[in-house]
Amino acid sequence: MSENMNNYKSAIEALLFVSEKPIVVDQFRQVFPELKPSDIADLVKQVQEDYIQRNAGMIIVEIAGGWQMLSDSHAAGYIREFYKTKSKEKLSRPALETLAIIAYKQPAGRAEVEVIRGVNSDGTVAHLLNKGLVKIVGRKEVPGRPFLYGTTKEFLDYFGLRGLEDLPKIEEFVQLGVDVPNVNPSTEDIQSVEAKTEEQPSEQSATQETSGASRAQSETEIANQELASNT
Repeated sequence: MSENMNNYKSAIEALLFVSEKPIVVDQFRQVFPELKPSDIADLVKQVQEDYIQRNAGMIIVEIAGGWQMLSDSHAAGYIREFYKTKSKEKLSRPALETLAIIAYKQPAGRAEVEVIRGVNSDGTVAHLLNKGLVKIVGRKEVPGRPFLYGTTKEFLDYFGLRGLEDLPKIEEFVQLGVDVPNVNPSTEDIQSVEAKTEEQPSEQSATQETSGASRAQSETEIANQELASNT
């Protein structure tokens, strides 16, 4: 390999080291505009292989359409001992339940989430919106046109997934004996919840959790954008 390419390789390794999030090809090209995407991918692969060959404590993994440097799993115990605590904020059980439903059923509305969970989910959906793990992806073509939600790139980053295809299959949970709720609620049940939501505007539910205000604001902004685009 030429000295110039070695310099690129070292620079890519340094960028992966300092970045807290996955770096995509377009970001690399902003730094190395003279390199082709295929050249960048080859250089990243070389760094990956170097780490594997010397059994390094760090690895380069593909996450959310980019690459990120992470500690290898064999060092996890030592890292936990060093920090004594996990730095990543844990999601509550209600938040995880809501996030799982949206991830597997997306696009999904709050009514569908609530039918599956059996409880009001305004607050948890608002919390996930504020954390950037879910986003509004559209509206359902029914009376009231409720918002539909899907997962974000931050969701993939949080769980270390390359894409949604890496999500475990529902059947795998069943085989492990995990109690999985009915993820295919009836249309009648969903319509019933949607009808109640239409009778009780979402602004009222915002008082259930402080983050509900931010969710209502986000939805209002999108509604205003839709109105502007139609005028």
